[in-house]
Amino acid sequence: MNIRTLCLGILSFGDATGYEIKKMAEDGLFSHFVEASYGSIYPALTRMTDEGLLTCRSEAQDGKPDKKVYSITKAGRDELTVALTTRPKKDKFKSEFLFILLMSEHLDQEHVCEVLAQRAEELAAELEMIQACGAHLTTPGPRFVNGYGQAVVGAAHDYVSKNLDFSISPAEPSEAAARTPQVKVEAAE
Repeated sequence: MNIRTLCLGILSFGDATGYEIKKMAEDGLFSHFVEASYGSIYPALTRMTDEGLLTCRSEAQDGKPDKKVYSITKAGRDELTVALTTRPKKDKFKSEFLFILLMSEHLDQEHVCEVLAQRAEELAAELEMIQACGAHLTTPGPRFVNGYGQAVVGAAHDYVSKNLDFSISPAEPSEAAARTPQVKVEAAE
């Protein structure tokens, strides 16, 4: 998915400014889908307005420059529909938290325990926010996404919370290899 599709998707829910789109992509309903910066959002909005996919109106603000409010057009909805029919790419998951745990043998146990406790708190807060958002959802798509989010974040929270007593014990390479799960892939019959 690209920034164009993200902006069209956000605007399909209602009119918004570039700032509001950024906030929704950063902290709101759309924060789990695509990274979006002002440097990518505003040029995309300008191009899509020039292409007739969006309209833009100015609204006066007291003591500030006028703000630009964007609306999706029928052509924009059509482009959104086409973009949504494209097969999604595999999800990418990157985590500095997991990197720290992977490299935990280089840290003292107290620090690792602090990292785990902090992550457990963050996941609990995120789960609470997702659950609160889910209380207001009435259509199948958003309810599915919310339920998926609750399942993923809930599982992560449960796992971290159950492993707060993480201990670092230096292991010989043979011991480390014995603890590493071996993945066996079998051919489907």
